[in-house]
Amino acid sequence: MITIEKLNTAHISAIHHITLPKEQLKFASSAEAFLETTHLHVIKYHDDVVGFFKIDIAYSSTFAFCSEPSVGLRTFVIDAKLQGKGIGSNAIKALLPYLKENYPHYQSLYLTVNCQNPGAVSCYQKAGLQDTGELYLGGAAGPQHIMKAKIV
Repeated sequence: MITIEKLNTAHISAIHHITLPKEQLKFASSAEAFLETTHLHVIKYHDDVVGFFKIDIAYSSTFAFCSEPSVGLRTFVIDAKLQGKGIGSNAIKALLPYLKENYPHYQSLYLTVNCQNPGAVSCYQKAGLQDTGELYLGGAAGPQHIMKAKIV
């Protein structure tokens, strides 16, 4: 069972135990970097914190490809020990109704995913996100697919 909730102080210790393979850090974030931002959320699997992400409500101000009113998904991370088990795509599926409830003024979710990260592309596609067919070329780790979904 996947649940999503806003980060609270009780989650901090569990966040510090979530790791990524070194080669994936350039696509996402370390736990330490994640904890320095706002609109932080955790992903729980059977009540254990197994991942984290942030919602950027100013995404459309930063990225011209993002139409308003939309939010951006950033730093979506599932612990390395649990990748490939469907947790990520199920978390994205759970995210859309979560956004509708917690961010009711927004209609779409946007994200970019590095072209060199096929596992993440597959995860988002399995969850129903659509590749816009455009690339974002401003990323530090290379070109990124632009993906989106309607918040339902």
